[in-house]
Amino acid sequence: MPKATSEKLSRAHKPAPKKKDNQASGSGNTNPLFNTARFGQHILKNAQTAQKIVDAANLKPTDKVLEVGPGTGNLTVKILEKAKHVTAVEMDPRMAAEVLKRVQGTPEQRKLEVIIGDFVKVDIPYFEVCISNTPYQISSPLVFRLLSHRPLFRVAILMFQREFALRLVARPGTALWSRLSANVQLYAKVDNIINVNRNDFRPPPQVESSVIRLVPIDPPPPVKFEEFDGLNRIIFSRPNKTVRGNFQAKGVTKMLDQNRRTWLSMQEMAVDDEKESINDVLDKILNEGDWMESRAAKMDIDEILKLLAAFHEQGIHFS
Repeated sequence: MPKATSEKLSRAHKPAPKKKDNQASGSGNTNPLFNTARFGQHILKNAQTAQKIVDAANLKPTDKVLEVGPGTGNLTVKILEKAKHVTAVEMDPRMAAEVLKRVQGTPEQRKLEVIIGDFVKVDIPYFEVCISNTPYQISSPLVFRLLSHRPLFRVAILMFQREFALRLVARPGTALWSRLSANVQLYAKVDNIINVNRNDFRPPPQVESSVIRLVPIDPPPPVKFEEFDGLNRIIFSRPNKTVRGNFQAKGVTKMLDQNRRTWLSMQEMAVDDEKESINDVLDKILNEGDWMESRAAKMDIDEILKLLAAFHEQGIHFS
């Protein structure tokens, strides 16, 4: 039997709670079997689109696949045709039961394991490929959970709300280049591969969707994520403002001064405020690197990494 690692699966199914009119998802249509709005799920119903997504993964017969949000299993059954094993993580125990029911009595039955729970919290087994029709509310946590997973996987084929997907693949100098873009592209190559119409889902969401291919950079760069993200949090707070202007925001210089004092103390080095204030240090770094007039909206990852290294040389850290 396929395994479902939760006691919830064995409980009697309860009727879905009634929704108020203002809680309706998408156009107001709901899945007749499941309360999909509860978990922000939209079931992919277009078989051709499902096949394109699976084909994009270039699955091998030896692959172990992680699927996030299988819903009723429309993608799952197609993945099982090509992969050695599938671990599906599903939040809704009723949908998990439906997925298991679809393979019961088939050769694919022994190849499927269903984990019932929150993907952000559950233990993830070893996998080489991830495929996901992602519930929109966990889009960002899913991406960073995958990128922090070890050992690295080979590829992830992920469906997101189109605006989120376009932010993932955005380039410096474009309107959607952001902290998210930089943080993800530091660790992975990301491409937009399929645009999906809202009518391919039941119920249809209010927005269009896109499928991206995410390939981790192997080996990953030797950069502490908290440091890189900490810098980006500041310079992308107002990406079209100068980097120096963002460092003048309320509370930023005070935080950096405290971080610098802590780091110097750990190195058993004294802080000489009369000789050099934190603002003097900031100006020194930005002037020497010619970053005084730089703007995050146009800075690429290499430039941000150089800026981070320059701060570290002066004992300023961001985590």
